[in-house]
This record gives sequence, structure tokens and C-alpha cells, in this order.
Amino acid sequence: MPLKAYALSEKPELEPDFERLAAAGWPRFLRQRDELGCGTFWPSLFTTWADYQTALYDDAGRVAAVAHTVPITWDGTPGGLPESIAGILERATEDRRAARTPNALAALAALVDPDWREQGLSRRLLDHLRFLAETRGHRFLVAPVRPTLKARYPLAPMERYVTWTTDDGEPFDPWMRVHARLGAEVVRVVPRTLVIAGTVARWEEWTEMTFPESGPYVVPGALQPVVIDRARDEGRYEDPNVWMLHSLKGARL
Repeated sequence: MPLKAYALSEKPELEPDFERLAAAGWPRFLRQRDELGCGTFWPSLFTTWADYQTALYDDAGRVAAVAHTVPITWDGTPGGLPESIAGILERATEDRRAARTPNALAALAALVDPDWREQGLSRRLLDHLRFLAETRGHRFLVAPVRPTLKARYPLAPMERYVTWTTDDGEPFDPWMRVHARLGAEVVRVVPRTLVIAGTVARWEEWTEMTFPESGPYVVPGALQPVVIDRARDEGRYEDPNVWMLHSLKGARL
């Protein structure tokens, strides 16, 4: 069935679908309070930045996929990219306040309804985001990519994981591969895009696991081990991503 792309500002009634797909696509622990401050800025995606939130929507009224983005200024250097999701949102907020003209669109998340997976919607979303960035006059689409298969290899450092390739020389990770097939390149690894901390009891609730002693634990959905400290009654997780860059040269839907 054909899909159309809408900005949330065009169809504000779709906001619950963004939340629904976040709940379906992210592990529960990743939707808790981020120590770096993402929660301070995240609500602005649905107000200030509603023009930049995209939903793929069919004629039957079903939302198949969504993407979160914000416009930012970037100096073009690897070190000039923010260190966290909170940093991206803060950059966008400060740029707007200072009336700076953004030159990059930062893609924060792309989420596909489980019922619509394996239908090429990740590529469709990226095609649309490239088109959106270009029509807004941005030179770049940048994304802190959360590799989809990394959770299967939580003991491998992200710096090594992003170098793995298939026999054809493409990125091993399928989400990185979608970006790469559109011409994106790896810029650098971001070690802490989100930091989630909570009591041991909270972590046991979020993960449906038991942590009998202190130490690192492999947790479903986590890209690297969660560190439990029973003496401090704390579990801590730092979510690593990898910045990928699309230089825009005639992107099309």
C-alpha cells in the first residue's frame, strides 16, 4: 500500500504514534531519564520542532514509521558534532535562540512499526530525510546511528564493531548498511549518547533480570554491558552510537 510522508505539524493527531513506536522499538531501560539531560529538550520535538518530525502514513490511517530530526549548525569537523542526544537538542535550541542558520539536519531516531518491517521503510525514511534536509537548504544530513545488531555483540567495543564488513565489503550492521548505500560515511564513534542510571531494583524491573552481585551484565537490547554496583545500589548504562554523514548532492524522494 502506498505511503505518504507527513510532518507532525501537518497531522498533530499522530503524536501518540511516535510514542507507540518508541515503546515498540527501544528497550524499556532506554526510555528512562537520561543523566545527560535529553528529557529537558525532548518534549520540544513535538512543539518547536514539529515541522521536522516525520511520519509515514497509509490511506487506512496507519502510521508505519516515524523519524525524529532537528536542524543544527555544524562546522564540518568530527569534533564539532555533539557528544550526546541532549547535546544535539541543546545545539538546535541555542541555534534557534541565536537566529543562526542551520546547515545540517540531525536525525535522532528512525522507528518502524514491527508489522511493517522487512519492507524497506528504513531506506524510505532516510530518502525522505535527505530530501527534507536538501529542500530546507541544509548541506548535510548527520545521524548518531544506533546499530541494530550491536546488541548481539555487547562485548565488542563499538570502535571495532563499526569496522566489521560483509564479504561484499559493506558494513556488517544492517542499519549502517542502509546509510552507507545512500553514500553516508562513518565520522566517529560517540561513546555516551545517553546515560541511564537507576537503583538495582529499578534495573531488575526494567530488564526482568536479577543482578545478584556487582559487575558488568549483558542485558537484552544493550549495546554494551550494564554495570551494577550493589554497594552503591546503582546500575549504570552508557549507550554508544556512531556518527554517520550524508553529504547532500541532489537527494530525491
